[in-house]
Amino acid sequence: MSPSATNGILDERIVSDISLPADVPESNQTAAGVPGDQLFSLKNQTILITGAGRGLGIELALGVVENGGHVAALDILDAPSAEWETLQKTAKLRGVTATYRKADITDEEDFVSAVAEISSRGRSLNAPLQGAIACAGIQQKIPTLEYPVADFEKMLRVNTIGSFITAKAVANDMVANKIQGSIVLIASMSGSIANRGLTCSAYNTSKAGVHQLCRSMAQEIGQYGIRINTLSPGYIRTAMTDALLAAEPEVEKTWMAGALLGRLGAPEDFKAPAVFLLSRGSSFVTGTDLRVDGGHTAAV
Repeated sequence: MSPSATNGILDERIVSDISLPADVPESNQTAAGVPGDQLFSLKNQTILITGAGRGLGIELALGVVENGGHVAALDILDAPSAEWETLQKTAKLRGVTATYRKADITDEEDFVSAVAEISSRGRSLNAPLQGAIACAGIQQKIPTLEYPVADFEKMLRVNTIGSFITAKAVANDMVANKIQGSIVLIASMSGSIANRGLTCSAYNTSKAGVHQLCRSMAQEIGQYGIRINTLSPGYIRTAMTDALLAAEPEVEKTWMAGALLGRLGAPEDFKAPAVFLLSRGSSFVTGTDLRVDGGHTAAV
């Protein structure tokens, strides 16, 4: 006889874990208590995105404007790539703005100034700076035993310290303006695993640092109603990966062996996860990592 049943009757001490009490006080506290069609809306918000002058950054910016948010794009480039034109057209159709400013995420003084400008402009649009995506980063493939210390330090400076400067500046602005917002740090599955076929110890170390930065900041800034999470992509089809696979075809075979969905990621695969982490729909999610890798790490 089951210890939890007597004469076929469930032990009265066992309660359902899906039943709700008559009153849930937290329902009056969560931002998620809105109709479903508003859960992922970024209307009346400005979202700052670093590394948004090209590639994945622009794709994430597109996801923001498609969901009603204003975008403030930052990058080290003097001007954004040709993809920027598509973003501008979409923003115009949606009745929102997409602005671009050159900024260096490793220069704290310059970056804090950029955040202040973006925040001021957002408030003038009745769309306060309420979210950020730290997408800027670099990659390098060198065997560990040959890795120049200066290059290793640069990787950490851009990927880890750059993410810290971004998150710190945005969080300080949110606190000053009493904004309960969301910060998303683009990390990588490589911050949790070693990549077969790739010699990128500095990159992997830098992204592991981003993961820990997120967890550590979350326990400090949660008191202000600010959330921070990481989004960890797997292998993405980019110009860089195309060049690598062309030069080293055997790497693709290694990658595909762990591709549970049978393909690499596309930039479009990361729009919805990023919007989720920025939106009210994830209002009880902080200090965690959302891994979007097509199952690669499950197959390790």
